[in-house]
Amino acid sequence: MALKHDGGVRLVYSNGQHSRDPHDNPCLIIGQYNYLKALKYEDVAKKFGDRVDQKTFYEGIELCTRCSTVNLWLNYVKMAVLPPAGSRHNSPCSPHFLPTLIHRGLLHSENEDIVIICRKADAFALACAVARCYPTFNRKYRGSVIDRTVTVEFCITDDRTAVLTSEDIAVMDAAACGIRTACYIVDAPCNMMQTTHFVEEAKRIAKLLKVKSLIIEGEDLKAGGFGGIYGVGQAASAPPALVVLSHTPRNATKTFAWVGKGIVYDTGGLCIKTKTGMPGMKRDCGGAAAILGAFYAAVSQGFSQNLHAILCLAENAVGPKATRPDDIHTMYSGYTVEINNTDAEGRLVLSDGVHYALKNLKADVILDMATLTGAQAIATGLYHAAVLTNQESWETAATAAGRSSGDLVHPVPYAPELHFPEFSSSVADMLNSVLNRGNAQVSCAGLFIGKHIGWDYKGAWIHVDMAAPAHSGERATGYGVALLLVLFGFASHNPLLQSLSKQMQ
Repeated sequence: MALKHDGGVRLVYSNGQHSRDPHDNPCLIIGQYNYLKALKYEDVAKKFGDRVDQKTFYEGIELCTRCSTVNLWLNYVKMAVLPPAGSRHNSPCSPHFLPTLIHRGLLHSENEDIVIICRKADAFALACAVARCYPTFNRKYRGSVIDRTVTVEFCITDDRTAVLTSEDIAVMDAAACGIRTACYIVDAPCNMMQTTHFVEEAKRIAKLLKVKSLIIEGEDLKAGGFGGIYGVGQAASAPPALVVLSHTPRNATKTFAWVGKGIVYDTGGLCIKTKTGMPGMKRDCGGAAAILGAFYAAVSQGFSQNLHAILCLAENAVGPKATRPDDIHTMYSGYTVEINNTDAEGRLVLSDGVHYALKNLKADVILDMATLTGAQAIATGLYHAAVLTNQESWETAATAAGRSSGDLVHPVPYAPELHFPEFSSSVADMLNSVLNRGNAQVSCAGLFIGKHIGWDYKGAWIHVDMAAPAHSGERATGYGVALLLVLFGFASHNPLLQSLSKQMQ
């Protein structure tokens, strides 16, 4: 996909190394030390022209034991070392350290090369990590932005004869487009990424993929019984919307539904956020953005089963029509919800989305993804999303997919009988916020969504709370795109995704 917005950077993945003069194409060679140590001068000599000789090259590798970045020739040829494989809850190729090394190592000239030294099993995660280094939203004065091309090349170390195939490169390119599109949507402020703008992004991708789309907006949501989405978005100037993109190939035997929270801005509603807690709430659409990016990448690479992307879009605004605490909404599931916290809105829109997946699409597997709770960062940290699921096999698979993709996840307890009573209401089927915020808050928030599928659901339900890893500092990370591609790689036609999926078993 040609990116609608590229932020001035064209990112190109290559399955072969190009001969370059580093004066014209500055080069960064990057990898873990054990792979750099095994590297031969001949493996990367094409990148040096006549600027770096063998002696300097090998001396540079030795210096990597003491410095994270080494200059081989002025500032034009650099070598950077990734940390070695860490703990069992981290990715073995340390992709989270890659952005720092890249931004420190490159000159930001018109043409640059990055050569990644790695195992083939780690190439996809590192390719996705590179994509996160180049966000696309930018509204700075145009004269301060340099249009440039960054070429990413790979040297595979576990098999000297191995090279990445054109199919491998294709899935890296698709994943990068999905990640950078998700980043654009999340980074764009609400005046540039309202629900109407998000709907247009979804329409654009549906047109590119030639898939069916269904859009239910505004008063039609109310008429259709979508009390969660409508109730959250009814006060905003732009209407709330439910968007469904559907890929339905012949001979499919399973149906997967990915449901994303798309709160384009979260003021907290009448339970308004503080002046320091509200900035950054443009990022509350990170789940839906990731679902849209992953759907593009998965379908573009060939997906053998029915796949639906369900985007639950609304702005949680303050106004005369805003939902009040004590209001009661009737959800698409038929359950009634007493509102005791208008700032617990994401679970309301997602509950309508997952029930639509159950009732209308008869999905065998329902996954929802959301920047749902601030408590997620406390429970699983800044790098690991929280995963809650009714099936242990999917919990294991999601954790393994996180390590393989670089989008880390960690399980939280699934115990509805212990945690769902926190939503007890005397006048409705449930409250929308817990009575005791100290009782497994991340699990409780997810279980609210799961209730609208039902504890007796025979299929698999996976909830991913990615509030913290959805951004790093002021920028979106596109978290979730790589995770979904690997987690559902068994249904892909792409050999690299299939092989990564098999490693989870």
